[in-house]
Amino acid sequence: MKPLAELKAVSKSFGRIRALDGLDLAVADGEIVGLLGPNGAGKTTAIGILLGLRRPDRGEARLFGRDPRDLSARRCVGCTPQETSFPVTLRVREVVDLVRAHFRAPHDRATLLERFRLDDLEQRQIGGLSGGQRRRLACALAFAGDPALVLLDEPSSGLDVESRLGLWETIRVSGCSVLLTTHSFEEAEALATRVVVLHEGRAVASGSPTALDGHGNDLRSTYLTLTRPQP
Repeated sequence: MKPLAELKAVSKSFGRIRALDGLDLAVADGEIVGLLGPNGAGKTTAIGILLGLRRPDRGEARLFGRDPRDLSARRCVGCTPQETSFPVTLRVREVVDLVRAHFRAPHDRATLLERFRLDDLEQRQIGGLSGGQRRRLACALAFAGDPALVLLDEPSSGLDVESRLGLWETIRVSGCSVLLTTHSFEEAEALATRVVVLHEGRAVASGSPTALDGHGNDLRSTYLTLTRPQP
């Protein structure tokens, strides 16, 4: 079975900075893949290429077997970018309905808001939401169209502990295939069926959160070694 999303030997540079260096990455149906790496590892660039927002310098990106810039492929994907902004005078329900209108068979608004603990904020203007509430709304919008695949870029950024745990549970039971980026091994361990450790634009380890690399180290040890400050 073909992957839902795939990067094949993808490289991308911005001037002298190489964000991705021959990256191979795939998300199969039913997987929750955690793309784990420190800031600057290339995680957001990989998401942008999979969404057709950036073009690779070398290599190939495929979304449902098609070019990511193909509208028919992108309609099957939900996304929460790392940074989001909303018109401050719109109400939560209006933003949700705006996104739902782009999909043929979206989730029911009431059900979606309840899942992401936004039902009591339905009539609230965006400008009156806290940062954490806005982040939960951004994540809810990724699932609004009942997509086959969801891409989440640092989904729990800025959330308190209770909101983070609630969001993790919602993602786990969503039934969607998910690719999420994170710099937190705790988040990857809590959510992912498979973790890919990204370092300087390259995948350096992959497997379940408890898998061993080729040197007998588990993925946590591998990641901590890569991110440990140099003396």
